[in-house]
This record gives sequence, C-alpha cells and structure tokens, in this order.
Amino acid sequence: MTALSSNDAWMQRSLRSVWHPCTQMQHHETVPLIPVSHGRGVWLYDQQGQRYFDAISSWWVNLFGHANPRINAALKDQLDQLEHAMLAGFTHEPVVKLSEKLSSLTQGHLGHCFYASDGASAVEIALKMSFHAWRNADLTHKQEFVCLQGSYHGETLGALAVTDVAIFKDAYGPLLRQTHVVMSPDARQALPGETAQDVARRAAKALEDLIVAREGKIAAFIVEPLVQCATGMAMHEPLYLQLVREMCDRHQVHFIADEIAVGCGRTGSFFACEQAGIWPDFLCLSKGISGGYLPLSLVMTRDSIYQAFYDTDVRRGFLHSHSYTGNPLACRAALATLQIFEEDDVLVKNQARAQALSDALAPLGDDERVTQVRQRGMIWACDVQLPADKAATFSRQFFTTGLQHELLLRPIGTTLYLMPPYVLDDEHIAFLGERVQTVLKDVLQGGKA
Repeated sequence: MTALSSNDAWMQRSLRSVWHPCTQMQHHETVPLIPVSHGRGVWLYDQQGQRYFDAISSWWVNLFGHANPRINAALKDQLDQLEHAMLAGFTHEPVVKLSEKLSSLTQGHLGHCFYASDGASAVEIALKMSFHAWRNADLTHKQEFVCLQGSYHGETLGALAVTDVAIFKDAYGPLLRQTHVVMSPDARQALPGETAQDVARRAAKALEDLIVAREGKIAAFIVEPLVQCATGMAMHEPLYLQLVREMCDRHQVHFIADEIAVGCGRTGSFFACEQAGIWPDFLCLSKGISGGYLPLSLVMTRDSIYQAFYDTDVRRGFLHSHSYTGNPLACRAALATLQIFEEDDVLVKNQARAQALSDALAPLGDDERVTQVRQRGMIWACDVQLPADKAATFSRQFFTTGLQHELLLRPIGTTLYLMPPYVLDDEHIAFLGERVQTVLKDVLQGGKA
C-alpha cells in the first residue's frame, strides 16, 4: 500500500464512522481529511510523515506544543495514583491544588472554582449560577441575559442563547431562550474621527441604556474580554471592561467574563481582565488551561456568590453536576501547564514572541486587500477584502492551500488569524511569516479565491 493510498484509506474509514464537528460532511468529498499520526512541538504529522505547522494551536488549546515532555511526565505520574473519582462527597489533591493556584492568580478575588469538561458547559454553569444566586437573594425577576453582537459562547442551548453568530444559532432558534444583544466594542466599527476608546464608550452607553430600560430584570452580562474570537478576532479596548464593571456594580448586574479562548496568557496577561484592572463576578476558563491535553473547564467566582448558596436547604445549593467534574488527570495537566508558565517566565517571553511575529507578518500589509491588521498578545489577525463570490470560498481555499505549504490555518470568513503555541523560536516565526505570505499570494493571485 502506498503512502497516498494509506492516507486515503484512513480518510474513508473516518468518513464512514465519524461525524466531524462544525462540518458539512459532503465537503470532504473534495477537501481531504488529514489523518494525524502524532505531534511534536509546533508540528502535527500525518500517516505519511508529512508535517503541518499548528499555527492555531488545534482550535486554540495547545499552549506549549504537542507531546510536551513536562506535561507528559505529570500525567504519567498521575496515572499511577488516581485516574478519576467522583467529586460529590470526595476530593483529591490535584483539584484542590489547582483551585488554590487559580485563586492566587486572581489575588483571591475569585476564590471558588466549579469544574466541568468543556467551554460551553462552563458558560452554562455561569448563567445558571447567576440566575440561581439572584433567586436565592429573592430577586426573582432578574432572569434576563445580555451578550454582544457577534458574540460566541458555545453551542449547548444555554450558551447558544448568548451567542450571536447566525450560522451557529439560526438552526436552533426555536429551542433557545431569548436574550438581549447589544453593540460590540469592536474597534473596527470606529466612525470617521473616532478612536478605539470612543467605540468602547459608545458600546458601553448602549449597554447601559438597555440595563436602565430593563432595570431589575437583567441577571448578567457576558463578554469575551478584549477579543471576540469566533466573530473574526474583534478586538476592543480595556476601557470597555472598566466601564462595564462600573455599570454592573451600579445596577446589580453580574459580569461574566468568558476567558475560555482569551485566558491563559493568550492576550498578553494570564487573564485578559487584568489588562483592565477589574475582576468579573464569574470567570470561565477552558481550552488552554490543560495545555490542550484533556477536556477541562471551570467557573471561578467571588465569595459573595458562593455564600448566596451556602445553606442547610439543598434547594438553595447549586444544582449542577458532571460525571467527570474535576478529573484528576485533567487537573494534573493544568497544574503542569501553570508550572511551565512560572518556570519559563512565559508571559514575559511572549512579549518578544508577539513582537517578532508582528514583524514577520508586516509585509502582508503591503497588499491593499489586507486591512485592519491587529494584534493582542499572541493573537494576530487581519481582514482580507474580497468580492462576495470570492469571499465565500476564501477560508476553505486558504486552509487547503496552506496544507500544501505545511501550514495549518483556518480563517474565519475573510479574517486571517494566527494563535500559535507559546513555544515559538526565531526559526518558527520566520517560517510562519514566509509561509503565510506565500499561501495568501497563491490564493489571491492564483485564482483560487
């Protein structure tokens, strides 16, 4: 069997048995699946040994490279101790240490962690906690939620209700609870003469107008701090978070920070909210918290929220559970991930990596079709201006052409972005700069988009 036929065989077996996520399966009649064999550092390898630079950290989860030796060692050690135990009525060292460590990273502002397995579940938990906390406080009319235009918070029904991306939401609209959608502080919306801070103020005013109009009805506002990722890496000023924190305090509205994608150092600080000098009432983490190894998510909250549930009456307790809550292996992977942050001074070194990445990609701006070049920490993005017919195929064409150049990138519509692992060296950055330029040129000038 040739290498090519081996790859094809794996693809056919997968198509017969696996229903892939966020995928129109028919597309794989022309866009081949990549049968991944193994990973090392920034690279993924297929069954033939062909390598692909994982420039999006495998959907934003892989922080320190594939098969990281330190995370591997921690998991191997944990396997010989405890693989799992229910967290109802029991506890264990990894979940306690992880909770304490995360709390310390917030300087104790968010001292209680509730665990789940995925980001959407964390959002569900935060929404339910907010609603239930207000009910326990006898503020039973506070049942409404607010999200931003273009927001994405997950695809379970509660999370989807506070998502404003049509392709994810429209099909399931009849199943969803109605929520309020307000203006995004996306800096790309600046009017002539406006700054990004002006946009932030205008968006904050729109939110407060709604809260005032629905006084006593709003339970919580949810936002991805600094970067709305799935809507095309829409970036906003920290000022917006400061204004929102103040108005939530004034009007008794919970502030939910969805840091599932933007947390764990992705925006330059460990928590994105730190750049605004504020802390939310609920902070959701997932994706990178386990280094991309195992499913893990959690919601961090304040002691005042925790105390709202602390009672002899079980009905006043938080009524939510997951079978794999606080899984020891996932928590141990997270502890190893946090240890790497400390030992390698990652946040400081990422400042240099981010600048080098920006410099390497700067030539893209020479093409007039490349607009809105922007960066926040280890997230780099730009928009590509194309006619409607070509815009519709840009993402898929860039992805397939990128694979031919050893590059894994998945643009969001016509937004090209990079979210690479935090292990880039000068050679990696030079490779990315050269290959991204080559692929974009091939797609734009080769008649493929």
